Amino acid sequence: MIINTGMRTDIPAFYSKWLLNRIKEGFVYVRNPYYKHQVTKYKIDPTVVDCLAFCTKNLRPLIPHLKELDNFKQFWFVTITPYGKDIEPNVPDKKQVISDFKKLSEHLGKKAVGIRYDPIFINEEFDVNKHIKCFFKLLRELKGYTEDCTISFLDRYEKVKRNAPSLRVPTEEEQIQIAKAFAEIGKQNNITVHACCEKEFLKDYGLDITGCMSKEIVEKAIGNNLKSPKNNSKRSMCNCLMGNDIGAYNTCMHLCKYCYANADVNLVKENIKKHNPNSPFLIGELEKDDKITESKQKSWLDLDYQISLFS
Repeated sequence: MIINTGMRTDIPAFYSKWLLNRIKEGFVYVRNPYYKHQVTKYKIDPTVVDCLAFCTKNLRPLIPHLKELDNFKQFWFVTITPYGKDIEPNVPDKKQVISDFKKLSEHLGKKAVGIRYDPIFINEEFDVNKHIKCFFKLLRELKGYTEDCTISFLDRYEKVKRNAPSLRVPTEEEQIQIAKAFAEIGKQNNITVHACCEKEFLKDYGLDITGCMSKEIVEKAIGNNLKSPKNNSKRSMCNCLMGNDIGAYNTCMHLCKYCYANADVNLVKENIKKHNPNSPFLIGELEKDDKITESKQKSWLDLDYQISLFS
């Protein structure tokens, strides 16, 4: 099975000490985001966790500790966009992120790391042509360090409308322009460009729409076949093996204007005060009404594939 750390918050950026403690202790408690006292206990053990999946905008805090993760097969998404502090207030300098991405790739191998260039929006500063120029520069810089890049277009959630009213979704014509250009740039740099949860018509313009963390991508990252469930994604358009996420909403201090995982800045700040790196919970502690259920975890590794490979 897959443990995911990055759908609800950025654990490498802000909670790396907590994550390393959880790995040492071998388990984590995760609150149901909709039913507070429903708690799931997950083992963090390489005998049942086939892949640790990360999605981050700042991997610097974990760079000195990569060897502590080596018992686990991993897949990393690193989001690198051209946006400034007006859009991504607490994301570090992109040159630093690119440098750290290269170190991660050298440690794990290029098949275990991917880029995310998302969300793509249009505003006064960023039109289609600027996105194309920025994307060209990014992929040229990371050629040879990855084989996969994922893009997606802005989703106008209610919280995004409140926090960033000036950002708009590219029109269908603009999406086609971007898809054509990005697919060609990907080919030039030996990087497959995937569209995440986007309309199927984009495949006609060169984008791969089979999933950004599909079974095939995870298998490539871990070097093994998986006998996984057909589709365990929570989203109907998604073909990815998202796994079980151990993060929590309203805890990411990047405070990006387009973020879907934070509802309110003040709530984020209050939650962070409750973080204890030694707790089995990302936020807070065990409460008297909590009901803990142990997850029925099992490996998805295809043992027949392992035997044939080593034969």
